[in-house]
Amino acid sequence: MNKNVLTCNNMLEAIGNTPVVKLNNILPAGCADVYVKLEYFNPTGSYKDRMAKTMVEEAEKRGELKAGMTVVEASGGSTGSSLAFVCAVKGYKFKIISSNAFASEKLKTMDAFGADVEIIHSESGKISADLIPKMISQSVEYGKLANFYPTDQFSNRDALIGYEVIGQEIAKQFPQGVDAFCGAAGVAGMIMGVATVLKQINPETKIYVLEPDTSPMISKGYAGEHHVEGIGIGFIPPFLDEKLYDEAWGICELEGRKMCRELAEKEGILAGTSTGLNVVAAIKLAKTLGPGKTVVTVACDTGIKYMAGGLFNKQTEQ
Repeated sequence: MNKNVLTCNNMLEAIGNTPVVKLNNILPAGCADVYVKLEYFNPTGSYKDRMAKTMVEEAEKRGELKAGMTVVEASGGSTGSSLAFVCAVKGYKFKIISSNAFASEKLKTMDAFGADVEIIHSESGKISADLIPKMISQSVEYGKLANFYPTDQFSNRDALIGYEVIGQEIAKQFPQGVDAFCGAAGVAGMIMGVATVLKQINPETKIYVLEPDTSPMISKGYAGEHHVEGIGIGFIPPFLDEKLYDEAWGICELEGRKMCRELAEKEGILAGTSTGLNVVAAIKLAKTLGPGKTVVTVACDTGIKYMAGGLFNKQTEQ
């Protein structure tokens, strides 16, 4: 059963089958068509619901995760929120290692789903090169304890099963084909999952991996500080496969933030900062490809998660 029939047996069945929307008001003349797949239609407002579900369910199938165990993960919020949601539905306890560098809305969401939230403090309040490795290290220590199951999103390939479904949905939504797809990379599960499907259908489809230009680890080989949650993890993404993408681009964070406000005001799309970067890149591709071509990207999560942080405050940049 899927949510298109309007009746679900539980909230996990509400994951997926998200719509795509064409951009109509922010594209310059003479561009390719740009479509945004609205992943904030998932239950926690993020595409991370897809991977959280498959990581938990594949572990259950193997007998590695059993009733009474505690799931543990390191996350800036969206993965943590999604895992907290899945664990709540399935009845598992959940321990999350996060940081004050991430949106308070996300931390509160994890808490609302019943997670035990542990904070690694960031002095600057931003995502430094060593913050996520510190969070991972702490979660690894918990994962060694009896009755804990570490989902280990940074190396768990079960996540790709959920993300490939995004590619399958896009293929159905665009039977005429997609000329280019772009997406920002954290562990790179989403972009690689989609690329796997689209490249199998048409090897000529171009795939562009995106990252903050102040932390261009993939494109230039060094990490730096930024404030785009969920991407730019400070090391080469574990799932990144050079055979599955054509180019890696660093995108200006300030341009991405400005794009978030434009998307809301001119297209009615309320999304977070990584989505802003995605659309900046998609429009760049659309200008290059020209009329008659199709560019697709994703709205990674809902902008509602960023209201306290100033993303939509026109008077400030953070």
